[in-house]
Amino acid sequence: MKHYPYEQWLCYVKDELDEQTRAEVESHLYTCDLCLEQYLQALEDHESSLPTLSNETNFTELVMAEVAKDSRTDGKQAEIKPAASAKKPFYQQAAFHYLLAAAATLLLTFSGVFQSLATFASAVETPQERNETVTDNLIDKTFAWMDSLEKKEANKK
Repeated sequence: MKHYPYEQWLCYVKDELDEQTRAEVESHLYTCDLCLEQYLQALEDHESSLPTLSNETNFTELVMAEVAKDSRTDGKQAEIKPAASAKKPFYQQAAFHYLLAAAATLLLTFSGVFQSLATFASAVETPQERNETVTDNLIDKTFAWMDSLEKKEANKK
């Protein structure tokens, strides 16, 4: 991956790059954390010379007004609908998901899945009476294996 030097990030902040180089640098910025740190450092170092907002309180309204101006087509303003008023398909609505969850819960309850899970959980929770350790089990299995080998040898003779 090609990294850009700090000086190039400083030129980017000062808007001194041609359009093609600017596009390459911007796309690289999305994928490289090292260059993002250098960009932020260049931005911080050059912060005093950046323009300030003349009307900070109405900045959002001014930007939205400009967006509305740019979205006009054939002399008419394009209709911008808020996300809340857009009609969603039935399967993307919260009520559908709640209904689906309730139906699945009832199905699992009446089929006995929860009862078998409860039985399994209680069996796991109760301590098993075991005095043997893993080492004892391993030794027993080894001796059983050795005994079976001895029987096979005896049967061959």
